[in-house]
Amino acid sequence: MLSEKAAKIYRETGADALYTTTDYLRRYLTGFYSTDGYVIVDAEKCVLVVDPRYFEAAENALKGSGVEAVEGTQARAMQLLSAYRTLGVPFPLISHSDYLDLEEKGFRLKDSYKAFIAAMKVKSEEELACIRKSCDIAEEAFLALLPQIKEGMTEREVAAVLEYEMRKRGADGTSFDTICAFGANGSVPHHETGNTRLKFGDPVLIDFGCKAEGYCSDITRTFLFGDDHKHESFKKAYAEVLKAHLLVLEKLEAGMTGKQADAIARESLKNAGLAEAFTHSLGHGIGLNIHELPNLYPRGEEVLTDGMVFSDEPGVYFAGEFGIRIEDSVFMKDGKAVSFMKKTNKNLVIL
Repeated sequence: MLSEKAAKIYRETGADALYTTTDYLRRYLTGFYSTDGYVIVDAEKCVLVVDPRYFEAAENALKGSGVEAVEGTQARAMQLLSAYRTLGVPFPLISHSDYLDLEEKGFRLKDSYKAFIAAMKVKSEEELACIRKSCDIAEEAFLALLPQIKEGMTEREVAAVLEYEMRKRGADGTSFDTICAFGANGSVPHHETGNTRLKFGDPVLIDFGCKAEGYCSDITRTFLFGDDHKHESFKKAYAEVLKAHLLVLEKLEAGMTGKQADAIARESLKNAGLAEAFTHSLGHGIGLNIHELPNLYPRGEEVLTDGMVFSDEPGVYFAGEFGIRIEDSVFMKDGKAVSFMKKTNKNLVIL
């Protein structure tokens, strides 16, 4: 039996069949991950074609799911596609050469990408459970990391310990390259984790996340490694970022746009005289990809509804001094924003 989400994308695309080779779209339609494969969906069935490296695992994993696993390569997929005339393919994700190849084979192509994006931005209960698991792993790993942080460690060493702790707790992998920034390095929002060594009194910013069943978490915590009593401006700015972060959770409601959500935090920081230091958007959607819809930014017109998952991450950055970002992965439930993060302290921590 065709899943509800596959059937919805199929109907909205309006082709004889959907066809995709993109890894995360394959996983979305089938629940099975492989580095290679072909998915074909029509009005009645969903078929995953995989080569012998994956076939046994796919057959076992998909038993009873309504997805049929077929052993083969692209040639087998083309045989199955020969029964159709129009194919729905995700235009932004298909190469020009593959597009031309399908046209030369006589297929008429329609874009399925918008239908995928519309479906994926609202998560099912099963998807929310996967994201909740990834958030729990990330928070538990961070708590395990804190007592292991020692003066003289490099950013890379701290990131490695954190990633190990996430793996140990069942993470599939990281959602993205862990950002670990000591001292003034935190003033670069996407600092490249390097060999800077930790010193007493350093602000520390760590932006990290992991995957569970393919679904991402995203969290940032900023804290002080010891208090040398030279960080009064840091502490004041931290309090304002935390205030903005919490205001979003308090005031955001279903029916607001991404622009209105962003304005909650932006206005709060503006009132504190920190508007120019908030140099990025409030948040982004989270799912199988670390960046999905909805976008919560000054031009965001996406309407926020129950089932959407996104980050709440206001931050301020002062070149050559420090950066502060406080980020949770949150979801919309009963018309309100609810944080997945329940285990870590968002008040300023001083190790």
